[in-house]
Amino acid sequence: MSDSYLYAAARTPFGKFSGALAEVRPDDLAAVAVTGALAKTPALDPAEIGDVVWGNANGAGEDNRNVGRMAVLLAGLPTSVPATTVNRLCGSSLDAAIIASRAIETGDVDIVLTGGVESMTRAPWVLPKPSRAFPAADVTAVSTTLGWRLVNKRMPKEWTVSLGEANEQLGDRFSIARERQDAFAARSHNLADDAWNTGFYDDLVVPVVTDRKGTTVTRDEGIRPGSTAEKLAGLKPVFRPDGVITAGNASPLSDGASAVLLGSGEAAARIGTDPVARIAGRGVSALDPQMFGYAPVEAANRALKGAGITWSDVAAVELNEAFAVQSLACVDAWDVDPEIVNAKGGAIALGHPLGASGGRLLGTLAHRLRESGQRWGVAAICIGVGQALAVVLENVSGGNR
Repeated sequence: MSDSYLYAAARTPFGKFSGALAEVRPDDLAAVAVTGALAKTPALDPAEIGDVVWGNANGAGEDNRNVGRMAVLLAGLPTSVPATTVNRLCGSSLDAAIIASRAIETGDVDIVLTGGVESMTRAPWVLPKPSRAFPAADVTAVSTTLGWRLVNKRMPKEWTVSLGEANEQLGDRFSIARERQDAFAARSHNLADDAWNTGFYDDLVVPVVTDRKGTTVTRDEGIRPGSTAEKLAGLKPVFRPDGVITAGNASPLSDGASAVLLGSGEAAARIGTDPVARIAGRGVSALDPQMFGYAPVEAANRALKGAGITWSDVAAVELNEAFAVQSLACVDAWDVDPEIVNAKGGAIALGHPLGASGGRLLGTLAHRLRESGQRWGVAAICIGVGQALAVVLENVSGGNR
């Protein structure tokens, strides 16, 4: 068995729903991320890429028909480079990296490009195809943007509550107050703004040209500098009249793409650069669908066990902030220092384009470890319908401590 390593990562800016990236097709966004990641390894002949594993959650519109393959072709890679698209909803691009790392470790392939894309703005409305011609009744178009749609009536109702209601229930279960959630959300915005202002994201984010006039998006669109818990406290609850979840303490609908280049240790000469981090542990977990926000707890614990370390060894955590309440529930359960979690901002500020978020987490985590020189980090993400994934990275960029 070989080890698998992260060599390079890049992502597009994340745009707001109907915002700066609304006019860009998801397959074009994916191609930008592909090009951005490979630009960091100019010595690599793209024909050497043994496979591309790409994440995408919706796949009902312009991202249908294997958007990973579309991204490869649109990015101008040789037609000999294969690609597949995987769907584990919010965890799709982290799943793509996990799948690729296993393929590398078993010797099936030496170099794999992974990543993911989502344009939640451009997710279409869909009509169920009728079982017989010309039904007499009206048919309702359903949005594919987020959450349950065309629900099977055999599913228990408690499983199919909205994502927001599911997290209201999580807040009730763990007594996580609105004030804590708003403070967590404000921290996310301010840390993200500071990270951009100090240049942390300059090497991770590649610009997107959005139209023929050359209009270019260079920065995440959803960050609100100067956010405070007091300001967020004025927002009304969205899912319950007396609830705690608002538009301010949950991640927004977003558009964007991410890419991560993985390879074996032996592939370094062909890639033309030393690796940044080793994939040291992986974890997957599942529980009742409505408890999906809590699923990262066990996924991360399993990944740590696989890496042979404990939480006391971990110096950096990238946890996808689907909702502040579920993030706080996970951090509390891990008993980890909250200050090492999402130190460069999280999804509440940066955005959560479903299929792209896992790749963002991995790229940010590797960059944080390289910047700090610390050794161990964890990336974790909750997934709708009751699942989660986690990956442990070991910094191998030199001088870790």
